[in-house]
Amino acid sequence: MRATIGRGPPSPLGVPVNATERLIGAAEAHSAHNYRPLPVVVATADGAWMTDVEGRRYLDLLAGYSALNFGHRNRRLVEVAKAQLDRVTLTSRAFHHDRFAAFCAELAELCGMETVLPMNTGAEAVETAVKTARKWGYRVKGVPAEMAKIVVAGNNFHGRTTTLISFSTDPEARADFGPYTPGFEIVPYGDATAMRAAVTENTVAVLLEPIQGEAGVLVPPAGYLPAVRELTRERNVLFIADEIQSGLGRTGRTFACEHENVVPDMYVLGKALGGGVVPVSAVVSSAEVLGVFRPGDHGSTFGGNPLACAVALEVIAMLRTGEYQARATELGDHLHRELNTLSGTGHVTAVRGRGLWAGVDIAPAHGTGREVSEKLMDRGVLVKDTHGATIRIAPPLVIGKEDLDWGLDQVRAVLGARPGP
Repeated sequence: MRATIGRGPPSPLGVPVNATERLIGAAEAHSAHNYRPLPVVVATADGAWMTDVEGRRYLDLLAGYSALNFGHRNRRLVEVAKAQLDRVTLTSRAFHHDRFAAFCAELAELCGMETVLPMNTGAEAVETAVKTARKWGYRVKGVPAEMAKIVVAGNNFHGRTTTLISFSTDPEARADFGPYTPGFEIVPYGDATAMRAAVTENTVAVLLEPIQGEAGVLVPPAGYLPAVRELTRERNVLFIADEIQSGLGRTGRTFACEHENVVPDMYVLGKALGGGVVPVSAVVSSAEVLGVFRPGDHGSTFGGNPLACAVALEVIAMLRTGEYQARATELGDHLHRELNTLSGTGHVTAVRGRGLWAGVDIAPAHGTGREVSEKLMDRGVLVKDTHGATIRIAPPLVIGKEDLDWGLDQVRAVLGARPGP
């Protein structure tokens, strides 16, 4: 058996007393409740597996929302991090360091672009993209001051800063955080006609996720991204692709845009760029676009630090082999074939996705996405729900086929589609 199930001995009052409950209780007492994690406390992890504080093993089918594309404690990445820790970890951008130039040059080359602006988190990178587009609009396109507009898609998830939630359509993300930042227009995702109608002479950018992750792994209709690319070229508007979750191998290509032969004006990257070791994000674009910045315009103390650059350089080297993209394609095809057998059976209402990434809508008879996630946790599999009835499946790209099949067997068992082991 791959997961050892058991909750520990009961207390004299019949309530289980174990490390899991103690640690969760302490966290609840001393941390703000901005997350609702599954009730598991991870102590160690390796590859696609995690072990909790009581020795139970779990197959990770979430991979840190794609931050762990290369698995937990990938030895190649950990060794690079250890070596850098013995040299220098932080200089701030007040000084140069010896890993920065290579990181910028090699990430730009991976993206087929010229210039990199490094940050730390995904939200920082999207904020940076917004600032870049506005400044480019005023300095290069000639949009009147304070009039710049950015068109975004409904059901988007670009982060949780005040500006980014200002153009979210998720009530949970927005409620009680106003007043909101102006300058954005929201159109339906996948609707090229609505996008065309929304772009005006003051539009400086279109900001999209090539696949919407938080919305339930929504893949747009074929031809949508090329239509947006054509429109933005025609109207002198920047096309910004938020590939924080979809990029760096997850969908079977280095970037999800590649599936439709689309090259945006700007990539926004994060999550997997840090290899599951440190937070690393970046905006990558042309010298003309990112050249609008001058010293003092924008910054980040930790952005592009030596440790981050060292790890990200190794991530780039790993992606250059094509091994992880090929693995995501092969195992992703298998994943979707297996999940699609559940469609139309009454167990799930829809399966979507690309590569090793899937959104599965649970039929109401089987409960909510949260309830299904908890049942899977009890069987040794970790996924996470979104938008009520959906679970997301996004294993590390290093997962073995046998382990993936075992995890899918647990999904079938929980949904009543096949008896589990």
